[in-house]
Amino acid sequence: MSASGASERERLVALLRERSFEQKRVVLASGRESDFFIDCKQTVLTAEGHALVGSLMFEALDALPRCDAVAGVELGGCPLASAVSLTSYLRGRPLPALYVRKEVKDHGSRRLVEGDRGLVPGMPVVMLEDVITTGGSTLKAVEKLRAAGASVVGVIALVDRLEGGADAIRAAGLPLVALCTRRDFLPDMPPG
Repeated sequence: MSASGASERERLVALLRERSFEQKRVVLASGRESDFFIDCKQTVLTAEGHALVGSLMFEALDALPRCDAVAGVELGGCPLASAVSLTSYLRGRPLPALYVRKEVKDHGSRRLVEGDRGLVPGMPVVMLEDVITTGGSTLKAVEKLRAAGASVVGVIALVDRLEGGADAIRAAGLPLVALCTRRDFLPDMPPG
């Protein structure tokens, strides 16, 4: 990571601590109980947060196989995909964004993948996630992208909770890059 990338990461972690992180008991989407909650949208949806995740996730693409598009799962991954897509255009390597729905809408296009008109069979795509816990929602989204014709080549997460999700994603054959982990928020806590 470049010096500017390191300072961008430090600023992003500071924003996440300030706007998104809470140390409290919660039940997560996975059904697991946890001692902390992190709502990344509170950071990502600020102008600065958008710029930071766009830049850092775009740079993180270099650690994965080359892709021709980025995808995010509704709702948390969609602004990540848009931020990276915008950054990619500004840096001369335009990558379209795809949004993966959790469920088919009961009206309109009934698509599971928005932005799919530019999706060609076998197109390499990187999945962007806000938070990874068990990896289950990521792997479901990967299957939806594959069903739409994409070849998912890796995953970038904003936060890895270090609760087995990264291992599950890697076990499914997908390389993973995490910008932050639970240790950025709870440095003295053991993982899991």
